Amino acid sequence: MVILSGIQPTGKLHLGNYFGMMKPAIELQQRGTAYIFIANYHALTSVTDPDALRTATMDVALDLLACGLDPRRAVLFRQSDVPEIPELTWILSTVTPMGLLERCHSYKDKIAKGLSPNHGLFAYPVLMAADILAYRSNLVPVGRDQKQHVEVTRDIAMKFNAQYGEVFVVPEADIREDVAVVPGIDGQKMSKSYNNHIELFGDEAETRARVMRVVTDSTPMEAPKDPDKCNVFALYRLFASEEERGAMAERYRRGGFGYAAAKRALFDAMQAYFRPFREKRAELAADPARVEALLRDGAERARRVARRTLDAARRAAGLA
Repeated sequence: MVILSGIQPTGKLHLGNYFGMMKPAIELQQRGTAYIFIANYHALTSVTDPDALRTATMDVALDLLACGLDPRRAVLFRQSDVPEIPELTWILSTVTPMGLLERCHSYKDKIAKGLSPNHGLFAYPVLMAADILAYRSNLVPVGRDQKQHVEVTRDIAMKFNAQYGEVFVVPEADIREDVAVVPGIDGQKMSKSYNNHIELFGDEAETRARVMRVVTDSTPMEAPKDPDKCNVFALYRLFASEEERGAMAERYRRGGFGYAAAKRALFDAMQAYFRPFREKRAELAADPARVEALLRDGAERARRVARRTLDAARRAAGLA
């Protein structure tokens, strides 16, 4: 089984990125051949500072490797190191109906949020389709909000296959119902665009300050509280064992336990959870040539597969 997952280098990664993409992607290593890519072509739709993009791309590589991605088991690479992808994107675009792209929720949402419309933003799903189809992916793990992009990929693959013959594997979306929606410090879904995030490897003082700003209700310290309605507990449960979650929930329900104490417990749990990852990241950051070599090796492995797929598409369409 071939599984594909990617993440954009649009800034420092946060807890929502870790639990929503990184941790599930790292777990994919056990399920089949996993292609994990850093989607820097996609990031061009929102990141316009070249130095910031380079830095963020390396940061994502460091974060993935530090958190457990094993380049001996998974193929880790930069999207831009596979030149077959842009050519395949163009070929796929010639069979992609305009209406299919016009119906995409992501484009509409981004325009509604004030992003200036451009071709890259509009044609984003075709590039995503090329990413998925190039490696003959069977399974694409996504949250429910990304399901439409996999459906678009399936439509494009089936239209190409119907027109030119069976070239592409039609992928399935693996909807990850078990992936937690990580609340930000304001209670909304954690996102850099809301500035409500907590970085994975941020400065300790800044991380502590952000944790202490997590929004809570006004229930007095002495009163019982409902852990299932608390943003602090929702974050704490991501890091705690079942026994620790039960003990914390009991303290909430018993009363005499304030939110400040809960936030301190959350910060301590986060620090303990990420400590070994932080140490690994520091080791990797001290040897950037090693990380660069891992990315280039991953790109070579990815290109071998993408080249075969592109050659098949070129032959089918009469380009070779």
